[in-house]
Formats: sequence, structure tokens, C-alpha cells
Amino acid sequence: MTSSYNARAVVTGAGSGIGRAFAIELAARGGEVICADISLTRAQETAAMIDGYAVACDVAIREQVEELALFAELTFGSAPTLVVNNAGVGIGGKPVGDIGFEDWNWALGINLWGVVHGCEVFLPAIEAAGEGGFINVASAAGFAAAPFMAPYNVGKAAVISLSETMAAELSGTGVKVTVLCPTFVKTNVALDGRITGAASTLAENLMRSTGFTPRKIAVDTLNKYDRGRLYVVPQLDAKIIWRLKRIAPALYTRALGLLGRLAPQETTEKAGV
Repeated sequence: MTSSYNARAVVTGAGSGIGRAFAIELAARGGEVICADISLTRAQETAAMIDGYAVACDVAIREQVEELALFAELTFGSAPTLVVNNAGVGIGGKPVGDIGFEDWNWALGINLWGVVHGCEVFLPAIEAAGEGGFINVASAAGFAAAPFMAPYNVGKAAVISLSETMAAELSGTGVKVTVLCPTFVKTNVALDGRITGAASTLAENLMRSTGFTPRKIAVDTLNKYDRGRLYVVPQLDAKIIWRLKRIAPALYTRALGLLGRLAPQETTEKAGV
């Protein structure tokens, strides 16, 4: 049975946050870990903690993900047994119609295409080996659909759908798929992303005050991956949203709209990456 223990693992976005926590926990479970990140310095910092391997990789660029897969095959001597498609960025603060295509392309390039590249590039070798799996990091935002977060919501919703589709296609093959849908986690995603105005302050405060630690998220997700779970919805608020939207979807959307109209509007310029 495919397991997170003694894995040959590739983790994207491993330079900080949830990605770093996945890398550390996988190494603690006896695995060999390749830490990939757009920042080689951050990747090297994580790799040094676990005696792993560091690779610079922009997951939005398919050729770089293909190079990462080649490095993994040469390093491990075979296909990885676990790919954690974690790399992602935060974006929010503007309504549809005011976002701009540059921000759409930037967010979807990483949050959606990064996961697509990771699945398309790594899956053939993993499927041929008949064992292994994927953990795709989405977000509760993918089903919560909160106002002023459209690029983030759309990307994460697509990752959930991609994971569900893969799970159906790979049923019975020995290749597993798990999709992680957290709410707030104590990471730098709000600081490193493009969350503007009042939304940025709100996100930072919620992450500090209510967010789970990255380690707690990583441990819970790996344990549920080992048990064959498709969905990991680790926090109570995410579970409540999940159920409310399915019980009363129209009412849920109207309530979100009301909250959105009451929210403070953006007052500052777009933050840099």
C-alpha cells in the first residue's frame, strides 16, 4: 500500500509554510525529499533541515517542472512515490471587473497551472510504476467562494475538481490522490502575495489568531492520505462552510453577498510580490 512513510517525495513551494512542514514531516517518516521552490535560497534552507535536495522551480513554467521531474528520477533512480503540489500564492481585495488580467494570469499560473503541470508531468511515471500518489494543496476558498477573492477562489476550485477527476480516473490503479482544503494557516501567504487594502490586514490577523500551524496541517494530511482519503478539510470553520453550502447553496451565496457589501473597500495600492 502506498504510504507517506519511506517515501521518495517531491514537494513544491517547500521553502516555507505548509510546503516546508510537509518536507520536514516526510523526512521524519523516513523519506527522501526534494524541496522545490521558486526561491533556491528558501529551498536550500528547508533541505538543510532534513538532509534533502534543493531545486529552484517556478511551477508556472512547464519546462521547469519537467526539469524537476528529470532531477527526481535521476536522484531517486525511479519515479517519486509522492508528489506534493503545494506551491501557491495569495491574492484578493478587488471585485471582478477591477482585478486586471495581469493579476489573473499571475495567480492562475501558480495556483492552477502549477498543479496541472505537477500532475501532467509526474503522473505517467508514477502510474507506470503502479504505486505512489499526489497531495494537491487547494483551499476552503475553492468551495467557500468569498467575495473579492475571485482569482484565488477560481484557482483553488479548479484544483479540487482536478483532484476529484484524477481520483476517479486512477481508481483501482494503486495511485492515490488527496486534496487539502484548509482555511487559515500560520504562513506568509498574505505577506508574499497580492492581497490588497483592508483584505490584507484581515487575512494577516486571522492567520495569526485562528490559523493552524503548518505542521499540524501537514501531519493531519499525510495521515489521511495514508488512509486513502480524497478530501482533507482540517478545520471546523471549513467543515461548517462545506456543509452549509450543500444544504442551502442559494441562501449561502446571498449571505456572502451581504457580508461582501458590508466589508470595507480597498484603500491602498496593490502590494508587490
